[in-house]
Amino acid sequence: MSLIPVDPLRSDGIDAVLVPILGQALCAGFPSPADDFLEGALELPRWLVPNPPATFLWQISGDSMRGAGIHDRDLACVDRSLTAGHDDVVVAAIDGQMSCKRYLLDGKAARLAFDNPDLPAFFLGEHGEAEIWGVVRFSIRWHVARGGLRR
Repeated sequence: MSLIPVDPLRSDGIDAVLVPILGQALCAGFPSPADDFLEGALELPRWLVPNPPATFLWQISGDSMRGAGIHDRDLACVDRSLTAGHDDVVVAAIDGQMSCKRYLLDGKAARLAFDNPDLPAFFLGEHGEAEIWGVVRFSIRWHVARGGLRR
């Protein structure tokens, strides 16, 4: 098996972008990604963030997405420029409360589901007004003990 060569990342910061970290946990309710709620930023390689103006990091709260490999205190990288498709992990505003869910299409009906078998899926609009806010591109998890996010 041959390895595919990978171009090294530049060290001058040109191939990196600062992605804002929103200050409240994703499932705890959040009205909008206003600058007042920014907690800091994390520098990421540009190839991970194709559309920086539409991209935010949000800390996950809870275990409702553990089947997707997203756990409590992980950072979700959310891109607002993407259109959600079947089986995507999305951030949805449900009655103004932001939440991370799995987006499922059943024919023409869209459902939001937890990736936790203990929690049921529900149809968009079934529990109030729902709007897809963005698509989760990836998540970041620490595999060692860590303190709070640093600015």
